[in-house]
Amino acid sequence: MTCLLGPSGVGKSSLLRYIAGLTGAGSEAAVSGRLMFGGREGPASNIAYLAQQDLLLPWLSVLDNVMLGSRLRGEQPDRKRALGLLTQVGLDAHHGDLPARLSGGMRQRAALARTLMEDRPVVLMDEPFSALDAITRFELQELASELLAGKTTLLVTHDPLEALRIGHRLLLLTGAPALIETPIDPPGDPLRDLGTPELAALQANIMERLTAARQRARSKTATAAEPQT
Repeated sequence: MTCLLGPSGVGKSSLLRYIAGLTGAGSEAAVSGRLMFGGREGPASNIAYLAQQDLLLPWLSVLDNVMLGSRLRGEQPDRKRALGLLTQVGLDAHHGDLPARLSGGMRQRAALARTLMEDRPVVLMDEPFSALDAITRFELQELASELLAGKTTLLVTHDPLEALRIGHRLLLLTGAPALIETPIDPPGDPLRDLGTPELAALQANIMERLTAARQRARSKTATAAEPQT
């Protein structure tokens, strides 16, 4: 799992959309370069995407939401596998419920099960836990780390502690134009104990770098807005 951090507006979510092939007309399509997967130019069909919002269809049951991808592709859904995934995320007793009956954390668990149902080797996650309370977020970090083991996962987050807890590698996206700084490889394996001095020092360093990046961006914006004489 690689965690991508950076100040607001630097382009983290846009980068995920490029990778997922979700760009359309307009400025997001005006890019150069190539996206490669396994030596082949992408984007490809080997990607699953988990957004910040759960995006569950309100008129479908939890189970039908999890099987939605198969039905949209005209495939016969694997009901047994979908029920097994719901058991793994703790929602087996709610498979027949509509999303409106679920809490925010339960809805995001269902969204995670739907992402896992796609069984893609590459998973993109755009701040999927940011709207949750601290305890639910902590639990879902652990669940995602366990269930996504063995997959290539790119997680966008604003939280250095989240990144340090579950990421194998951290990337900082800063500047305008945005550039990825030298990767950070935290010591040990996820899920890490955030109370260690090493991780506390890394968090402080990341916060300093993000704060400096934001200040540079604000200074550049203010300079550009000054009237020309």
